[in-house]
Amino acid sequence: MALKVEIKPGERIIVGDAVITNDGNRARLIVEGDAPILREKDILRPEDADTPCKKIYLVVQMMYLAEDPRMHHDMYFQLIKDIQTAAPSTMYQIDRINDQILAGSYYKALKEAKALIEYEKELLDHAKCA
Repeated sequence: MALKVEIKPGERIIVGDAVITNDGNRARLIVEGDAPILREKDILRPEDADTPCKKIYLVVQMMYLAEDPRMHHDMYFQLIKDIQTAAPSTMYQIDRINDQILAGSYYKALKEAKALIEYEKELLDHAKCA
């Protein structure tokens, strides 16, 4: 089944190993085949991974885009070990990410990692108020 992706003027997407930038007009792409696709809003640049949970998202993103996701597993497991030690309440979100990774559903793992980032933000906001 083909995937339809609409991109805004100037928006970038990643399709496989390629970064595609739209010119001045809205465009609709129809992608057939099995390639990882990330919209600009879902792409996290390494320099923007400035919290532990954003680093987890970045590694999951690297897994999603990699031909061999296993090459990033050691880094991922070290990060989640560190985060669970510092904030045990993240276990639920991390388990959900792990479930998707084990199933080979890296895009769904990214969505779960985004929820982890939101949870981290709540924890940090709560800590500021305390």
